[in-house]
Amino acid sequence: QVQLVESGGGLVQAGGSLRLSCADSGRTFSRYAMGWFRQAPGKEREFVAAIRRSGSTTYYADSVKGRFTISRPNAQNTVYLQMNNLKPEDTAVYYCAARTIISGAPMASLGEYRLWGQGTQVTVSS
Repeated sequence: QVQLVESGGGLVQAGGSLRLSCADSGRTFSRYAMGWFRQAPGKEREFVAAIRRSGSTTYYADSVKGRFTISRPNAQNTVYLQMNNLKPEDTAVYYCAARTIISGAPMASLGEYRLWGQGTQVTVSS
């Protein structure tokens, strides 16, 4: 059973950095591509970044490209999201998710991710 647990959120000033972690207590999510999504108050959940199962290919939303880095080091049952140069508009609850549906849909397609963590709050002050 895959259970995803996010950590690393918090309060940071604009321009600062945070690193989010997503651990799988079931130790099976190595089979899946993984993604990070976020949801700000009053807004829909949106794609942030994704990484293939092998870790060889990554994908980013335009709004975070060049500032955020997703990774999944070999032999670690954890996916990371390094967030640099944070902006107030990055404030949201961040969720990691496992892409359990294999399809030709874009990696940003939320519906292909069927396993979700509980989320971690990121707040960026101006």
